[in-house]
Amino acid sequence: MSDLLRNTDDGEAPQPSPRPKPNPRPVTMSSLSIVEADECSSDSSADSSASLNTIRPSSSEEVASASHWTKFFDQEFYFDVDSDTQKARYHVYFTPPTDVKKGPLFICHHGAGSCGLSFALFTRELRKRLPDAGVLSLEARNHGSIVTNPQSGEEIVDFSLATMTADAETMINMTKQELGWTQLPPTVLLGHSLGGSIVTQLAVNYALGNAIIGYCVIDFVEGYAIEALQQIASYLATRPKIFSSLDEAVQWHVRTRTIRNPESAAISVPSMLTRLPSGKYVWKTDYSATQPWWDGWFRGQSQKFLTGRGAKELILAGTDRLDKDLMIGQMQGKFQLVVVPEAGHFVQEDVPEKTAQLLVEFFGRNDRSAMVLPPKVSDLLAQGKKV
Repeated sequence: MSDLLRNTDDGEAPQPSPRPKPNPRPVTMSSLSIVEADECSSDSSADSSASLNTIRPSSSEEVASASHWTKFFDQEFYFDVDSDTQKARYHVYFTPPTDVKKGPLFICHHGAGSCGLSFALFTRELRKRLPDAGVLSLEARNHGSIVTNPQSGEEIVDFSLATMTADAETMINMTKQELGWTQLPPTVLLGHSLGGSIVTQLAVNYALGNAIIGYCVIDFVEGYAIEALQQIASYLATRPKIFSSLDEAVQWHVRTRTIRNPESAAISVPSMLTRLPSGKYVWKTDYSATQPWWDGWFRGQSQKFLTGRGAKELILAGTDRLDKDLMIGQMQGKFQLVVVPEAGHFVQEDVPEKTAQLLVEFFGRNDRSAMVLPPKVSDLLAQGKKV
């Protein structure tokens, strides 16, 4: 249990607070074997056992609130993965692409302290523009997914980039296995902040093979992040540790311009909190506990971003965030740079329509199935045409 949750102003132990759901149907259970070791680099091994809890909304459910996850995604999956070293329950939100062979599938990873619903409005706007697209939004350990020690039951405190990247790969592979896909659809990786570091690492590792069309990183730059480490620590020390209500938490995010879009804040902020027995709320993620791994999240990321396989796009809230390596890479045409000055750090929440349009255009530019190659000279000669 995190120190933040132990040391609250009320002195109360927090209760797990699942996202409010409108009387779902009984959870369907299906047995799954763990993905092969060469397909997944997580701590789970071949002798691990895995199961899936799937929650699918039904037409007989009560009408969900406008901020409920069912307004943005078709399904949510809970993957249970047990091994000798860890007991994990991974959580993802999912909407399948219309055609698995054509895709596209956008795989999204949130930033530190955030949640999978930070891509809710982005998903809605994306599917308005690209109705055939699918979206898989992952939740990191201690952010919606839970990874514990099988003997003690305590959460495993390991937020290293390698571990969190392995978690992401496990969630992707288990989603693929649950759906019976022999291969992933054409895929675009999208990561915000820390999530950008994770999706970049997936691309560098060639973890998803040829399925990756490209990857897009939102407001994450190595040099800027390293310079801002002290500011992050100060920010965590001054932000509220407890809220009287969800509305108070939402309003704090909007008032401080942490999230500038009130609609998105109302959707994502409740998933970032845990309810106490008193009815008050504390942060689900003890962000300060991740500090030992901050340098590892950031160091070397610019070069990784430039060298990973696939097309690349960087979306920033300001040009001041670019570091030297990225400036050189951008001048050399190694990636597409887009600056969104009207947004804050949570670009995909502040301006979901613009973010969705940028990703639709990114996919359109790099969709291999849409590429039309010129005819071969031999074919033209065979047709009696002059070349």
